[in-house]
Amino acid sequence: MLQKTVMVPTTQDCNVPVDLYVPDTCRFVNPDIRRPAVVVVPGGGYSHLGEREMETIAMRFMAHGYNAFVVRYRFAPYRFPAPQQDVAAAMGYIRAHAAELHTNPDRIAMIGFSAGGHLAGYIGVQWQNAELWEPLGLTPEDVRPNALVLCYGVLTYGEFAETSSYEHLTGSSDPKVHEEVSVVKHVSEKCPPTFMWAPFDDTVVPVENTLEMAMALSRHKIHTEVHIFPEGLHGAALCNEQCAGVVNPQYDLPELAHWPELAVKFLKKYM
Repeated sequence: MLQKTVMVPTTQDCNVPVDLYVPDTCRFVNPDIRRPAVVVVPGGGYSHLGEREMETIAMRFMAHGYNAFVVRYRFAPYRFPAPQQDVAAAMGYIRAHAAELHTNPDRIAMIGFSAGGHLAGYIGVQWQNAELWEPLGLTPEDVRPNALVLCYGVLTYGEFAETSSYEHLTGSSDPKVHEEVSVVKHVSEKCPPTFMWAPFDDTVVPVENTLEMAMALSRHKIHTEVHIFPEGLHGAALCNEQCAGVVNPQYDLPELAHWPELAVKFLKKYM
């Protein structure tokens, strides 16, 4: 298996670390295989990166036949659009190196968690915005995800906004600024197919973020699948013992732990 970290040039003379997880090919089976891929965008409120939402996610989707790429994007004190440009740069890198990474450039999904759900979702609704790709010397098609998987994402603005993520991202407490960078505000017919899930009783990011996103996608007739689980915890990632361990046993949630398989089924159909 190819497992290494590459430094991808991004804006402000910075480089973004991208962790590559690419299974070996078999010359006796399909040496030129081009697998679908997932780009994993961890959460952390734009103040850090959530470790539960990185390698464990990559390995789970690898088991389903996907290449996986984890983006260690910039966060505060870096401000918008630096994190978005980091993920856009990673998308451009993966597509530019698709052959050597045995990746199908037309089957790249983006999986985001919490604030990472905002980041992935923003790319999904704004991929045509030159602010994302032009400073990187890319094209809109270079950065466009073919599908989205948004997990308890920070997606809306106003009454149900998770304001701390927006404040870390923008450096502002102005609700109008938060609205402009929200995902829900920019949903259009150009959005890719989207899978979402969230716990109903999330006390960090209100479930209305996912519900309002679903309604916005529905208005534009985007293929969408939504799962609202009656009980859960924010940041539970895979919702199993692997992500819980002895430190946070409350994150071992068997009733939610099948969400990756639900997402894979959706991706197979719509990507």
